Amino acid sequence: MDSCAHPFAGLMSEKHFEALISGARDYAIYLLDVAGYVSSWNAGAQRFTGYSPEEVIGQHFSLFYIDDDRATGLPQRALDIALREGTFEQEGWRVRKVGTRFWASVVINPVRDEYGAHIGFVKITRDITERKLSQEALRQSEERFRLLVQGVTDYALCILSPEGVVTNWNSGAERIKGYKEPEIVGQHFSCFYTTDDQNNGMPAATLNRALKEGRSEQEGWRVRKDGSRFWAQVVVDAIRNEAGDLVGYAKITRDISERKNSVDALERANAELHQAQKMEAFGQLTGEIAHDFNNLLAVMSSGIEFLMTQQPNHLSLKMLDSMRRTVDHGATLSRQLLSFARQRPLEPGHFELTSVIERFEPVLRHAAPSSVDLRIEASSSVRPVRVDVARFETALLNLVVNARDALSGPGSIRVQVNDVDLSTDGQIGTLPAGQYVQVSVIDTGCGMSPDVAKRVWEPFFTTKDPEKGTGLGLSQVYGFITQSCGEVCIESEPGAGTTVSLYLPVAGGNVDERSSVPEPTSETALSVLDEGDSSCDGGNSSEASTARS
Repeated sequence: MDSCAHPFAGLMSEKHFEALISGARDYAIYLLDVAGYVSSWNAGAQRFTGYSPEEVIGQHFSLFYIDDDRATGLPQRALDIALREGTFEQEGWRVRKVGTRFWASVVINPVRDEYGAHIGFVKITRDITERKLSQEALRQSEERFRLLVQGVTDYALCILSPEGVVTNWNSGAERIKGYKEPEIVGQHFSCFYTTDDQNNGMPAATLNRALKEGRSEQEGWRVRKDGSRFWAQVVVDAIRNEAGDLVGYAKITRDISERKNSVDALERANAELHQAQKMEAFGQLTGEIAHDFNNLLAVMSSGIEFLMTQQPNHLSLKMLDSMRRTVDHGATLSRQLLSFARQRPLEPGHFELTSVIERFEPVLRHAAPSSVDLRIEASSSVRPVRVDVARFETALLNLVVNARDALSGPGSIRVQVNDVDLSTDGQIGTLPAGQYVQVSVIDTGCGMSPDVAKRVWEPFFTTKDPEKGTGLGLSQVYGFITQSCGEVCIESEPGAGTTVSLYLPVAGGNVDERSSVPEPTSETALSVLDEGDSSCDGGNSSEASTARS
């Protein structure tokens, strides 16, 4: 090529120019005149675009632009910017001779002579299609990952800084924890923990474990934005760069409250089944013992009656009378055992318990000393139940006496009667869904531990001294309420009092007007007062004595 054929011969020797052209195969380096027409062409330009020098010299450089860029006047703007600002840099699509596109990095600089006059432009183009494709592939991969993460709604996925600050938040995290991304990004992740866990340093311990071991897995209570709790399964992974430096943590949280509730419900059901099986075994054994005991008492009673007909002397008569009282006491004990074993037949009728309790109230007040505030809190009208009134009164009196003995001084006992509706099976014990009447005896006494509360229904179990009770009071309550197709529940904490609730199913139809409520006999009341059991250590003997007077 003759160097005198273009205006740059004075700026660069032919030797230097040829060296530049031959040494730049990775770059398209060519010259444009002031109007943008190609005036020189190197081997790199030919390799990128496919044009030979003969085909392109004299053509306008807009030849290499795509149609959209030409339509918007981009080629001329590029020259104007280069002339005005001294340089023009851009990345964009360019077109080869065969019509295919490549992604180019373009730099255009103006060229001036020794007098400063503008004589053209030098244009350097590099094919960076591979880098562009790699970047695009990375971008698409990141976008797919972002969409995947944002599309996960069953897991809370978030990224934490090395200090534990939230830097990324997905839609699952928003659904589970209630925070929108602008609300939580920038906050420390410890806000998801309960106050106790925060005070115990659990958030920091979680990050330390993940840092040392690479991962931390745990289950526990977590807190939503509204303050409610949920049982969470949490995995925290440490994230490191290629150099092994910590750059943050990936935290995945799943709400498994339903699973925990199911596990807890299964454990409760197993415990209730075990308790029911144990009580059933107790009942069978107790019933057999009571029947054998009754047979022995019958022989003794017959013998006493026979001896009474033999005209005994005064001393013998006194001894026989003592023996008769002992047999009667044994018969009462046998009835209590049969009541627990559910082998005493019921004599039920339709009754409204509010009326029953109002008539029975004098006996209840007789059981409580003046230092105890006994209150009956019953609705004016509750739904009728089918119940053996005499057995119900005995059970209620047992509960009041038990509450009385749990008080170590002045206190209160409340008897509450309410209608309740159970919407689901098993909501209370083993009861099916339906309508019930709830009778609760609530005291402010010493309460009891969970271990004691589990055993209060067992016959002969008592925390009192042997001479102060047989331990059959609450077992009678259990036997009666179970035989009546109801349920009995106890809630108690040491020092916080006790609540015992009886649930009796509502009976269909109206109250049986022919079923009059029997007057409680003094024999029944005194029997309960004498046999009343307390499940609290150290019953008040002075109060018990007062109640019996």
